[in-house]
Amino acid sequence: MSRYRRSLAAGGTYFFTVNLADRKSGLLTEDINRLRGAFDIARTRYPFRTIAYCILPDHLHAVWRLPEGDADFGLRWSVIKRAFSRGLPAAVRSASKVAKREKGLWQRRFWEHQIRDEMDLQRHVDYVHFNPVKHGHVTLTGDWLYSSFHTYVARGLLPRDWAGAGGDSDAASFGEVK
Repeated sequence: MSRYRRSLAAGGTYFFTVNLADRKSGLLTEDINRLRGAFDIARTRYPFRTIAYCILPDHLHAVWRLPEGDADFGLRWSVIKRAFSRGLPAAVRSASKVAKREKGLWQRRFWEHQIRDEMDLQRHVDYVHFNPVKHGHVTLTGDWLYSSFHTYVARGLLPRDWAGAGGDSDAASFGEVK
């Protein structure tokens, strides 16, 4: 069995990418209220602070800060995936997924990156907010409904016309190593 190295810093801040198994699916945005409910369940049982998020049809990005003394983001993602999947029909599954009682809706693994400093945090928050433009869902960041971008605008942290068509020329590389 593979053992993945994870950076487990109690009270740390992390960037995540979590994908559906079917990358052509629109399930996350089609059933956004189910996803919100799954996040609420996880946050109630195992608190965390969401710094930024963006939900796309087939994957999502999030930046979380975990409580002091707690580094178990894997448990939180497990609760979210399980709560979201409950009540939905199973996808076509491998014998392994059947044996593990997985519905086959989510990719098993997810990408995580421990945020190192304020610059790293800013790059990843920008990446999260720019993602719907990057994937061609909208031309302006503010036109995507399922993002914390709107909270940043309401708090005066970003202008409504931040990034997108006619926006920052470096926008396409937000969060990525140059």
